[in-house]
Amino acid sequence: MATLVELPDSVLLEIFSYLPGLSPLEEAGGRPVAVATCRPDALHGWSAVARSWLTATSASWVQAIPLPQLPEYLALQMRPKVMWHLLRRYMASRLHSLRMGGYLFSGSQAPQLSPALLRALGQKCPNLKRLCLHVADLSMVPITSLPSTLRTLELHSCEISMAWLHKQQDPTVLPLLECIVLDRVPAFRDEHLQGLTRFRALRSLVLGGTYRVTETGLDAGLQELSYLQRLEVLGCTLSADSTLLAISRHLRDVRKIRLTVRGLSAPGLAVLEGMPALESLCLQGPLITPEMPSPTEILSSCLTMPKLRVLELQGLGWEGQEAEKILCKGLPHCMVIVRACPKESMDWWM
Repeated sequence: MATLVELPDSVLLEIFSYLPGLSPLEEAGGRPVAVATCRPDALHGWSAVARSWLTATSASWVQAIPLPQLPEYLALQMRPKVMWHLLRRYMASRLHSLRMGGYLFSGSQAPQLSPALLRALGQKCPNLKRLCLHVADLSMVPITSLPSTLRTLELHSCEISMAWLHKQQDPTVLPLLECIVLDRVPAFRDEHLQGLTRFRALRSLVLGGTYRVTETGLDAGLQELSYLQRLEVLGCTLSADSTLLAISRHLRDVRKIRLTVRGLSAPGLAVLEGMPALESLCLQGPLITPEMPSPTEILSSCLTMPKLRVLELQGLGWEGQEAEKILCKGLPHCMVIVRACPKESMDWWM
């Protein structure tokens, strides 16, 4: 007779499906009841499947959970086959947001994100709107494999094919995509910026650590993407002055700007004066130079922006200082936020 340890994962999951729904309140010693029967460090067998089942049941009552919090319930460690069984069998149409990572390893035993898996994900999860991939090798995965229902695509430390974002590719791919986050994607370069025009619904773009993008490429790319309403350029080799100049030339309808202050000067910030639609401006340190605009110069530029309602300064060391008082007093119609730079990775941007 087979023991519990010897049973296949699919059988264990079927057993768990007959248990009463688990809630965050059903804990023993700080852990869910089913998981509390295992050693805390157990990553295989009963423990792994129990944790995976908890993830699935959490998603069952996810209707009461705000969408940005959903990935927290899909971040537990599990084997790829277990994860896929849960998605296909128990979650399906309930799934709106999915975060996966750890697929950029060598060796035959490493899990891989295959075109077939991503296509099946789109077929089995028709309401999937946000896909966040961390440390994944997508170089052999065509972009046509991604679920067509996506509105947000985040790529963090991922390898992608050079053909992914070429302008001449099929413009009907990802027809609903509104936001794309490219965080430390080594292959991304100037020509890919212009290739983003294939996503007709795109309105938000986040570039983080995309060191192959040049100032000339950014200017040409934003000319093609003049309909963007949100742009974030963080941790890149581009200077803030050149970024703002390209924005002022081409993104007259932009509503939100967030960028690192590397190379920012008062004349560079002044190019935003009079921007008609800008509602939120975030300047993020810590690369502060002597040319950095003073609080008075920032105030002067912001006063010319008719719709500005949020001014955020991160990592400049101004929190609780005279600079904060000057800005708060001078911009009574704005929410002025002065704080230390977040320690997290780019996940905070949402």
